[in-house]
Amino acid sequence: MQSDHGSGTNLLESFRDIDSWIFDLDNTLYPRHIDLFAQMEVKMNEFVSNLLGLTLDDASHLRHSYYKQYGTTLRGLMIEHDIAPDDFLEYVHDIDHSVVEPDPLLGQALCSLPGKRYIYTNGTKDHARKVSERLGITDYFDDVFDIVWAGLEPKPNRTPYERLLEQTGINPSRSAMFEDLARNLQVPDALGMTCVLIVPDQMRDVFHGRWEAESTQVPYVHHVTDNLGRFLSDVLEAIGRGAPNTPVRA
Repeated sequence: MQSDHGSGTNLLESFRDIDSWIFDLDNTLYPRHIDLFAQMEVKMNEFVSNLLGLTLDDASHLRHSYYKQYGTTLRGLMIEHDIAPDDFLEYVHDIDHSVVEPDPLLGQALCSLPGKRYIYTNGTKDHARKVSERLGITDYFDDVFDIVWAGLEPKPNRTPYERLLEQTGINPSRSAMFEDLARNLQVPDALGMTCVLIVPDQMRDVFHGRWEAESTQVPYVHHVTDNLGRFLSDVLEAIGRGAPNTPVRA
């Protein structure tokens, strides 16, 4: 397993054959300290509270139980309460995106990656668009696959990953998946993808919640970094694609 950016150049040379790059959105393309999810948590608690007549504390507890059981709060609400998804998705993603700052290094690195680049998120396309615009990376992706496209079936379920491969025609053995949740890399690893875990700044373990806590020393995490832009820059150097400030588009 490659630990962080800047070391293990020989290991990074394994990216030489990658021609499809798939990125999660939240806490992956932007750093965790931006904390957009904190805003979404507030909105989700409000939605559940208003829907079911619960206190915000009770709504938060129920939402977390649905997240653990079903993969997303939305899926839990659909299964347990038969809600229509559109209102939930619109309400939850109506947040302040201005806290996301441009990331020129990430943009230059993405632009230089050989092959195709995709976003695959449990969020919405509109949310992905707003985040990408703030980061300054909108033009560097060939397509965005969101929770609606996935038939509201979230990661880490296998079906959407298989659908992604079928629709894009990409070869999983020539693909890399970037995620901030280790459990979401299990299926990509099983499908043959190279898997990169994005962890919080200066951290080496995933600690989103005690129930999710797990070491990065698991077989489906092949590389770990706390800075995506620098990691991709190191990859480009290792595979001989040149400096990211001289982008090459294959």
